[in-house]
Amino acid sequence: MAEAGLLGTDGIKRCSWGNSAPDYVEYHDTEWGVPLHGDEELYERLCLESFQSGLSWITILRKRDSFRRAFAGFVPEKVALFTDDDVSRLMEDASIVRNRAKILAAINNARAISELDGSLDDLLWSFAPSSHARPRRMADVPAITDESKAMAKELKKRGFVFLGPTTCYALMQATGMVDDHVKDCFRAG
Repeated sequence: MAEAGLLGTDGIKRCSWGNSAPDYVEYHDTEWGVPLHGDEELYERLCLESFQSGLSWITILRKRDSFRRAFAGFVPEKVALFTDDDVSRLMEDASIVRNRAKILAAINNARAISELDGSLDDLLWSFAPSSHARPRRMADVPAITDESKAMAKELKKRGFVFLGPTTCYALMQATGMVDDHVKDCFRAG
C-alpha cells in the first residue's frame, strides 16, 4: 500500500514531507540526501541543524540566506573570531533564529573545527554507515542510530556543543551520509 502524501500536485512521488510546501519540494528534490562534502558546507549544515532543534526545518530553510549573511558565509575561520559584539548583533537580527545558546554553539563549534587534527569533512563522513536499509515509509525512518550516537559522542569529546544523536542523524540525512528517501520516492536509487 502506498504511503499517503507521496504523490505531489506535479504528479511526482516524493517522501511525504517533500510535498508539504514549495520550499520543501525544492529542498527534497535537489539537496536532501545528496552527498555533501567540504568543511564550510558541512559546518553550515551542522549549524543549521543545531538551530533547527525544537523548530520546524522549514523555518530554518526560509531563513538560510539570512543565516549565511549573519554568519559570514559559514566560513569556520571567520565565525571562530566572532566576539561578544557579534553575539549582540546576532541577538538583534530578526532575520535569523535569535537563541543565545545556539548562537554561542555556532561560534564554539567553529573554534572546535580549528582544533581538529584533520578536516571536518573526514571526521563527519567517518560515521557514514557502510550500508543502510532504505525505509519503506516515513514511519520506518529512525531518529537516532548507532552511528549518530557515535558521531555525537565524538563531537562532544572534541569540544562541539548542541549536537546530540538526533541532530547528528538529521545532519547525516541532509548531507547524504544516509539516504532515507522512502522506497516509492522518485529519488530512491
